[in-house]
Amino acid sequence: MRKTRILSAVLVLAFALLSLGIASAQDDTVTIDWWHINTNENEAAFWQSVADAYMEEHPNVNIEITILENEAFKSRLVTVMQAGDPPDLFQSWGGGVLWQFADAGLVRNIAPELEGEWRDSFSAQSALELFGRNGEYYGVPWTWGAVGIFYNKALFEQAGLDPENPPETWDEFIAAVEALQEAGITPISLGEREKWPGHFWWVYLAIRLGGEQAFLDAYNRTGSFASEPFIQAGEYLKQLIDMNPFPDGYLGLGYGDQATVMVNQEAAMELMGQWAPGFYRALTEDGSGLDEVLGWFPFPVIEGGEGNPSDVLGGGDGFAVGINAPDEAVDFLRYITSVENQRAGAEIWIVPVVNGAEDVVTENPVMESIIEARNNAEYFQLYYDQFLPPAV
Repeated sequence: MRKTRILSAVLVLAFALLSLGIASAQDDTVTIDWWHINTNENEAAFWQSVADAYMEEHPNVNIEITILENEAFKSRLVTVMQAGDPPDLFQSWGGGVLWQFADAGLVRNIAPELEGEWRDSFSAQSALELFGRNGEYYGVPWTWGAVGIFYNKALFEQAGLDPENPPETWDEFIAAVEALQEAGITPISLGEREKWPGHFWWVYLAIRLGGEQAFLDAYNRTGSFASEPFIQAGEYLKQLIDMNPFPDGYLGLGYGDQATVMVNQEAAMELMGQWAPGFYRALTEDGSGLDEVLGWFPFPVIEGGEGNPSDVLGGGDGFAVGINAPDEAVDFLRYITSVENQRAGAEIWIVPVVNGAEDVVTENPVMESIIEARNNAEYFQLYYDQFLPPAV
């Protein structure tokens, strides 16, 4: 009887210790709340695989992913920021918007963790600097490239244009638009419902006409966005709009519609960022996109403009760290930007930003041209809607 009581006590104690062990393990679990905007199937699957691999290596970490369409993401992020409850990791383009979050105490300074090997791993140092200010850093870039004009070589040839010698000047570009129209081809794909695709046209015209100094004067309030180069940019844009080069109903089309018009070969050109080829592939059943007919050229030079011909509008995607993020979130961000993950991402859609990964895309002539433009830019301007504060 006594032995039975002792055995029962031992079992009770064992179960109690086991329960405490389970509870302790549960208490040690760290959850990372991660928001990104890669809604297309291949990119979303890639990110899930990255998270799964990290969680396998770190059993105490649970990564909860929220995927939002671009505009929905921006709207929801504003809501949680106003509530003082940012995600641990979230999509960011750097610049003024991120710096305002820093001023409000909503993002974490990761400069101590970044210093040294991690920081030195970035080949696109100018991109990294847009995620920091005054010695503090709030995130890192993931992909970085240049906005330029993607074009369909087959449609150029159909219009009597040399597909291997795209326009270099604005006058040559306007002549190409006219030639495409005469051949019954819509010259430019544009979906302006979300506004940001169309802003590329005006911003690039301002860069070509006024150069870096015009922007700096306006930004620093020694000038303004009503100065001559910006007014002229509007006049040049109106010249283009008056030619009716865009698809019917373009003001009501979204970016997805714009890309679809290109994939269906219903328009010859699109002014867009480096992600476009990956988006085209995602819209085709066999994943080939427009690879067989796709070309790229820099935004045309305007003769007499103050801008340098190599000046580039561009940017990319990265991730910022919320103020309440655990240390594991910073470690996961470092894992995301490893050479291995950058190389794997480059196989799908990105232009790498770390040393040892760029060779994945340089065999693609389009991506090689984009990297060359990014790296050789005399002046690199981040998208206005991300560099400038939201109030502007």
